[in-house]
Amino acid sequence: MKLIVQIPCFNEGGTIKETIRGIPRKIEGIDRVEILVVNDGSTDNTSEAAKQAGVEHLVEMNENRGLAHAFKMGLSKSVELGADIVVNTDGDNQYLGDDICKLVCPVLEGRAEIVVGCRPIRNHPEFSSFKKLLQLFGSWILRKASLTEIPDAASGFRAFSRDACHRLIIHSRFSHCMETLIQAGNSGMSVHWTDIRVNSKTRESRLFKSVPQYLIKSGSTILFMSALYAPGRFFSFLSITSFIPAVLLGIRFLYLDLYGLRAPGSYLPSLILLTVFSLSSILFFSLAVVGELLKS
Repeated sequence: MKLIVQIPCFNEGGTIKETIRGIPRKIEGIDRVEILVVNDGSTDNTSEAAKQAGVEHLVEMNENRGLAHAFKMGLSKSVELGADIVVNTDGDNQYLGDDICKLVCPVLEGRAEIVVGCRPIRNHPEFSSFKKLLQLFGSWILRKASLTEIPDAASGFRAFSRDACHRLIIHSRFSHCMETLIQAGNSGMSVHWTDIRVNSKTRESRLFKSVPQYLIKSGSTILFMSALYAPGRFFSFLSITSFIPAVLLGIRFLYLDLYGLRAPGSYLPSLILLTVFSLSSILFFSLAVVGELLKS
């Protein structure tokens, strides 16, 4: 049984050694543990530091292509190297390497294909109240979209079975965290989670420059992935949101017309709006049907 711990990195020369040294080399049920560093076009000494720390494998990219692409490259290389289980962690030493044992256990026992390490969001000492609220609300939205019960959707500390690595397809350039959960949950993969610990923050996030940017990128990713992997549910919801106003406008028009409460010629704006909502509802429902057929 071979485990490969992959670490996507972009300018992590200051923390990569500590991250690698914290990864356990002996885990019960695992015969061999190897480390793969994916250098996502770093301009510092990330590669040299990784080599000095004793990594077995290093993937070099000529330019920075984003976390999602680096993650995808790591999965592909890990499978090529014969990994039975792949654990993804961050190069900034955010997660404790000793908790890898918690991640791989459900996969080893055949209880899960993907295991997510969930941080203590409510009690995280470095999260402000606003950030905690955003994390909790975002994870709730993603649970509905992915049909999973993961309390920390933004965590990148995860374990994947070899079969899960073969089945996952990454489209996003922003982050793999939300996309893989939506895909896995709507594809029938077994997704579990476990509590993990975190180290002190070493730097600010490089995925986004501001909270509005993060919300826009996250929201667009959730919408796109929902339309891609759950088109029936996604477009049916949009159909209902158009159908309800159409019904209410229709009832209002009939009521006013039957009881003579409408002045002659004043019904045209309401009928136009009724037509728009009705056609939108039919269109979205048609997309739901076609989407499910294409998905099948």
